Amino acid sequence: MAEDAVLTEKRGRVLLITLNRPEARNAVNSDVGRGLLAACAQLEEDADLTAGVLTGAGKGFCSGMDLKAFLEGGMPEGFGEFLAKGAKKPLIAAIEGFALAGGLEVALACDLLVAAAGVKLGIPETGVGLFAAGGALMRLPRRIPYGVAMEMALTADPITAERAHELGLVARVAEKGKSLEVALELAERIARNAPLAVSASKQLVRETAGRTEEEFWAHQQALSAVVFKSEDAKEGPLAFAQKRAPNWQGK
Repeated sequence: MAEDAVLTEKRGRVLLITLNRPEARNAVNSDVGRGLLAACAQLEEDADLTAGVLTGAGKGFCSGMDLKAFLEGGMPEGFGEFLAKGAKKPLIAAIEGFALAGGLEVALACDLLVAAAGVKLGIPETGVGLFAAGGALMRLPRRIPYGVAMEMALTADPITAERAHELGLVARVAEKGKSLEVALELAERIARNAPLAVSASKQLVRETAGRTEEEFWAHQQALSAVVFKSEDAKEGPLAFAQKRAPNWQGK
């Protein structure tokens, strides 16, 4: 059913999001696009959630846009918005098998990538008369060396998870079949920290590119005014002084 195209499950302070079209290699149609937006809204609106993990059901992460659906109805609803905006809270991609074309762009909309050994990551669009129009041509050169990004874009050849890890694109390489386990461990580690501080840190790191130092400090000041005056900013030092785990409220 359409509502099952993207599944969500709360695991403590982490939201597990699963692309659930394994019979179609988790290709993105409008059901998936809308489901991704709904999952991001759930992550954002639930104060008990600090981070999310995005994975794919079956043998692979995501093969990109569903071309059959595209031919029938055009660009999948919600897909472009997800690729452009992602999630405000940290989102980790847990990748098995492959993340190709729009599938890699879905992963690049996340903040951290965990990939199983041997996973193929690529943008093969030029081989079928297209180009990677979902953000990869902007995000890849920011995350890996220019020459490697250019080669991937022009040759359409993928790289492995191991090579991507050497280049800094993949944060952690997991054993085959273990990417979700490793990604959840990473998300749970993030979720031990203050939600507002985590979200602000993500925003500042992602939005550094293109800013002058003066612009960066001004942007940080606006976030500091919120985070440093929050209830969590009081709770953190108090918990430290009392030698106990903090009780974060996300406010």
